[in-house]
Amino acid sequence: MNWYELTSAAQLEAIKAESQQQPVVIFKHSTRCSISRAVLDRIERNWNQAELTTVKPYFLDLLEYRPISNQIAAEFDVEHESPQAIVLWQGKPVYAKSHFDIDLNEIKRVVNAQAVSKN
Repeated sequence: MNWYELTSAAQLEAIKAESQQQPVVIFKHSTRCSISRAVLDRIERNWNQAELTTVKPYFLDLLEYRPISNQIAAEFDVEHESPQAIVLWQGKPVYAKSHFDIDLNEIKRVVNAQAVSKN
């Protein structure tokens, strides 16, 4: 799996623009949290690029970039949590789950539904 690093607040505008054309996943990860590590490992082990060709995944180290995490929470009206997966489509969250509620199959379903609605 190839993550795109989310390291600046300015990237959020670009990500919102990207989400107009394709779904975008933002994964917020805490390097100090064992649950976050377990969820991240599960996603990376099961991510199948052939099934997720229409989505671009971003990775946010929220301990390093907490202000960006706070901006995401405010801008997309989602409570800050960690770990957290957010799928953006056309500038809005269409999926936001945290901890062990993050379900890669559900992310695939949401992403594929957005791809179908685009066509």
